[in-house]
Amino acid sequence: MKKTLINFGLILTAFFIFFLQSNFFNWFNIAGVMPSLFAIYILFIGLFSNKTIGTIYGIVVGLILDALVSSKIGITAVSLGVIGFLTSIFDKNFSKDSRITIMFMVLGSTIVYELINWGLSYIFISTNVEIINFIKILGIEVVFNLIITIIIYPLIQKCGYYIENEFKGNRLLTRYF
Repeated sequence: MKKTLINFGLILTAFFIFFLQSNFFNWFNIAGVMPSLFAIYILFIGLFSNKTIGTIYGIVVGLILDALVSSKIGITAVSLGVIGFLTSIFDKNFSKDSRITIMFMVLGSTIVYELINWGLSYIFISTNVEIINFIKILGIEVVFNLIITIIIYPLIQKCGYYIENEFKGNRLLTRYF
């Protein structure tokens, strides 16, 4: 029952993030660049639940975003699915208690997300993207995501440990032995 309520809460959070991404950050952007809140969202789902749930949420949220916003379905789904899967590496090798570590995780996931989006768009849609312009946009987006992560991390950490206790249980010793 608790897992069902957690999943319902995560779905409501996805709708709230979509509202923020499509409405609020259209007005509040830096040089026309908006943050990729869904990359942060999927990163934290994967960190605090497990790689299967992170990957499933990444693919489903990506498919919904592609259906609502994009011209080709599947590009964002693949990008967010990869982020959800890669968080298992982050979870096993890094601590979730340090803000610096979390900032590096957000930095890495944002770069991976944008590179996969850019690469797949280049392959399937044949978009011409200038490398210098892409690097400038990527830098602004990384800084924007890091600022947002610093601001909301205490809330994410509190909710995340609750989710982790439900999905993973309290298996601290079995993780190291």
